[in-house]
Amino acid sequence: MELFYVSLLCLFVLLVSLSLHLLFFRNRSTLSGPLPPGKTGWPMVGESLEFLSCGWKGHPEKFVFDRMAKYSSHVFKTHLLGEKAAVFCGSPGNKFLFSNENKLVQAWWPNSVNKVFPSSTQTSSKEEAIKMRKMLPNFLKPEALQRYIGIMDHIAGRHFSSNWENKDQVKVFPLCKNYTFWIASRLFVSVEEPTEVAKLLEPFNVLASGLISVPIDLPGTPFYRAVKASNQIRKMLVALIKQRKVDLAEGKASPTQDIMSHMLTTSDENGKFMHELDVADKILGLLIGGHDTASSACTFIVKFLAELPEIYEGVYKEQMEIIKSKAPGELLNWDDIQKMKYSWNVASEVLRLAPPLQGAFREALTDFMYNGFSIPKGWKIYWSANTTHRNPECFPEPEKFDPSRFDGSGPAPYTYVPFGGGPRMCPGKEYARLEILVFIHHVVKRFRWEKIIPDEKIVVDPMPIPAKGLPVRLFPHTA
Repeated sequence: MELFYVSLLCLFVLLVSLSLHLLFFRNRSTLSGPLPPGKTGWPMVGESLEFLSCGWKGHPEKFVFDRMAKYSSHVFKTHLLGEKAAVFCGSPGNKFLFSNENKLVQAWWPNSVNKVFPSSTQTSSKEEAIKMRKMLPNFLKPEALQRYIGIMDHIAGRHFSSNWENKDQVKVFPLCKNYTFWIASRLFVSVEEPTEVAKLLEPFNVLASGLISVPIDLPGTPFYRAVKASNQIRKMLVALIKQRKVDLAEGKASPTQDIMSHMLTTSDENGKFMHELDVADKILGLLIGGHDTASSACTFIVKFLAELPEIYEGVYKEQMEIIKSKAPGELLNWDDIQKMKYSWNVASEVLRLAPPLQGAFREALTDFMYNGFSIPKGWKIYWSANTTHRNPECFPEPEKFDPSRFDGSGPAPYTYVPFGGGPRMCPGKEYARLEILVFIHHVVKRFRWEKIIPDEKIVVDPMPIPAKGLPVRLFPHTA
């Protein structure tokens, strides 16, 4: 009898194994080509540690370029952040992904992002991002952006007066984070006093450093600290939201004064208003997106202007022409921003060489073929800005700093992608342009500077930052 049961069990296991094999084969039947070349690394971990360590060592492009040279300059397979993945390279890869958004591919974030940004409505980061993209145009349309310039200029004046002036040396990166976060706090939640801004900023710095990390939820890890910081910020935002609801009811706040008020006073198609925690979730994401990338860009602008005095002179000349055209104390306006063409070319070249957004993930919605290789449904796809930004076929002498690349019609389509592309191009691109140009205006009209650490290391975690914060020695203009 025992032998009978053992035989029956073996037969059952065999049938299950055969069924799974046939199921797997059937699922693969729509794929008519081989998988992309490459390797998937260690079990579970894959190649994640090497992917992240290249950034920590200051050369995020190395992970991709080494594999492009070894396997394919178009697409290769790997295993990142717990997922099987294909890396699409070059402008053809960018064009394919950006043109097939929500057709063959959709946005995807690592599990670490969903855990750091837990949604009160139990929806995914992807769904929350779609909702935000529908809401943001009201705040990022040209007429709204024009109103922000004066506010940005006012805050920039306060920032430089209190943090830069009358100092021999400063650390640039922390100050740039302070500047961009101050602007985001003012425009999104009407928090403007420096002490209140600082209370919010401290946990945001912790959150940002653990956002794209190996999701190990153990004390001491960046991911663990990021989750704790996220919960702390949400509590602070909920307190602000509760007070705003009181102020709106008493007429002390306006429904149109910032994004928080708009969220609290706007119902959906069913007449329902967002829950307080839902509003906090969305503002949390906005504050991250509204300051982190721009602070990295502003830092590298200071770095490159210190290294390239001839570029500094061109920016300084342009900004002084704008100053001469204005009355004392008059704030910057839209026309002034449009005159900063050379300054924006310089900023664009900085964004090419040190893109805050190193790349992004997509998910395959169905099986499809790319460049002769099969991409299975559910695989994650990564694109990297550096496969075009540092490609001599896209940008001759790619390591050379040359703002003239952006004269005329500028780079070829799908080669310059610091803000992404297609339907998922960063909706805050113009907002970032304004706060970057206002920053340039204020820093060059006040100072020249030199780097204190000439060969300071750059690390990417997850955005490029100078390892020591970019300390500089300031030389105020005497006239």
